[in-house]
Amino acid sequence: MTTPANTDSASPDRAQWADYAVLVVDDEEGLRSFLNRALSARGARVETAESAEAAATVLADGHFDAIVLDIALPGKAGIEWLRELRAGAYSGDVILITAFADMDTAIDALRAGAADFILKPFRVDQILNSLQRCFERARLARENYVLRREVADLSGETGIVGSSQAMRQLYGLIKRVAPTPTTVLIQGESGVGKELAARALHGMSTRAERTFVPVNCAAVSPELIESELFGHVKGAFTGAADSRSGLFVYANGGTLFLDEIGELPLALQTKLLRALEEQRVRPVGSTKEVPVDVRVIAATNRDLQAEVAAGRFREDLYYRLEVLTLTIPPLRDRPDDIVPLAEHFNHQLAARIGLPPLDILPEVAARLAGYRWPGNARELRNFIERALILGHFPVDAEQDTVGGAKDMPLTLAEVEKRHILAVLRQCEGNKTRAAELLEVSRKTLERKCADWGVSL
Repeated sequence: MTTPANTDSASPDRAQWADYAVLVVDDEEGLRSFLNRALSARGARVETAESAEAAATVLADGHFDAIVLDIALPGKAGIEWLRELRAGAYSGDVILITAFADMDTAIDALRAGAADFILKPFRVDQILNSLQRCFERARLARENYVLRREVADLSGETGIVGSSQAMRQLYGLIKRVAPTPTTVLIQGESGVGKELAARALHGMSTRAERTFVPVNCAAVSPELIESELFGHVKGAFTGAADSRSGLFVYANGGTLFLDEIGELPLALQTKLLRALEEQRVRPVGSTKEVPVDVRVIAATNRDLQAEVAAGRFREDLYYRLEVLTLTIPPLRDRPDDIVPLAEHFNHQLAARIGLPPLDILPEVAARLAGYRWPGNARELRNFIERALILGHFPVDAEQDTVGGAKDMPLTLAEVEKRHILAVLRQCEGNKTRAAELLEVSRKTLERKCADWGVSL
């Protein structure tokens, strides 16, 4: 038997890999046992198998972030099984190990999709370092995927701030239900802050250290939503050049927030119900189901009971989702919260875009509180951001909200600063594009931003 050299003398941190699972596949029992101990000592969940066929059975019953796979196995060879994995639904990293290798074998391994290739006998730190790189890639891929979705939807960012009786009751209910695994349905008009309520539920839950994955069901085409939620295997449909895990897998151990769930196609509602009931998902084009541990929070601005009566929403899914319902009242029904929310946005956005907050004078506050805000908190937030960029609260004849006649005129330098920052935000921080629009050099633009202490 080939025994790895143990050069890892430092005491391992048992919580280091607590969020990760590894499948070790090797026909040598001693090596399986050795790696099991080494990886478990760092908190990883470890399963072992002596052949590719046995490993396939283990993999079908759970999610693994990485696989350590011997090439020379009884029955199906490691590289052959790796090719099958890449053609199927598995998208995690695979580290190939072998006692006999040449350049051709190494090239075959990389072409098959191996993340690393390690020769026996190896030092244990070689495996540990390779797995650390695998886990780092998995973490970054997961975070970047979620970040891309959030950045794409930044225009819908909103917040919930207020001390009205309705909001105090809502906060109390969130605090009570957050630690439970209960599925929650959040109801409210567009812009009231349903996602923020979902984030609060996640943040106060036992899953707070894991991923919160939001998805707007109305923003994904009906043809792609199934793949988006459940993933797909290579070749499942035109354009599926590689296998990809869905949002349920990305949210594994954490929370999946399904915004505008009333927009889901009926056919997909059936599959979602099955996923909620069984905590298993089947990637598009795959014959195998993947176990997941996900808390689902759904939100809608529709009357789902009316949608059920109209035949546009499944009754069984509705009852599965409304185990507990949170209703966020519109801003017009809680006028006492309008000015505190405006102050919150005023300071939050001012810090973000590098401008001083505006004074909300009594007459301005009165007009803010007297407007009905049909777009709710989102509309108020956008209004405050526009006022910060302009340097005063504008008179809006259509809304008749606020006025700023007493505001002091801006200096030329302040006008220049606000205009440049407005263009930068319009270009989403792209300084090259902003410099082109402003007809200045990028170097000049960067110097001005540095002088203002602004980093976009």
